[in-house]
Amino acid sequence: MVNQTTRYALHILGYLAQDDEALVPGDRIAREIGVPANYLAKILNQLRRSGIVESRKGWGGGFRLQPDARARPLLDIVRIFEGDKPAGIPSCIFGLPACDDGNPCALHGHWSEIRDSFEVMLRTTTVGELKRRALPPGT
Repeated sequence: MVNQTTRYALHILGYLAQDDEALVPGDRIAREIGVPANYLAKILNQLRRSGIVESRKGWGGGFRLQPDARARPLLDIVRIFEGDKPAGIPSCIFGLPACDDGNPCALHGHWSEIRDSFEVMLRTTTVGELKRRALPPGT
C-alpha cells in the first residue's frame, strides 16, 4: 500500500532501531537490507533532512536514529516519501473518481474499513516499534 522507497525507508529505520547508539556504515545497511547503495544514499539523505536520522562522515562514521525519532509515528515517515496521501492507497479500490459515501462502489464499505485501519496503524505505530517488528533481510 506504499511505494518501494517508503518500504525501504521503513526497513532502514527498523534496522537502525536495533541499536540506539551505534553509527552504522551505509554499506552495511545496504548489504543487510538489500537496497542498492545509490538508492540507500538518497533515502538516508531525505531521512536526515527530515530529522529522523543523523549522519557522521569519515572513519567511524555512519547513520543512526535521532534520539526523538523513536517516538515518531510511521505516518510521518510515509509523508516524507509520499506526501499527505500515500500513492498506494486509492480512495476507491476500483479507481472510480466519484466513489464516496454518497455514491459508493460495490466494495466501498469494505475498502473504507481497510483504508481506515491502515491509516490508524500508521498513526499509532512508532519508528521505535519497528525494532521488534523488523523483518529479516531481503524481505
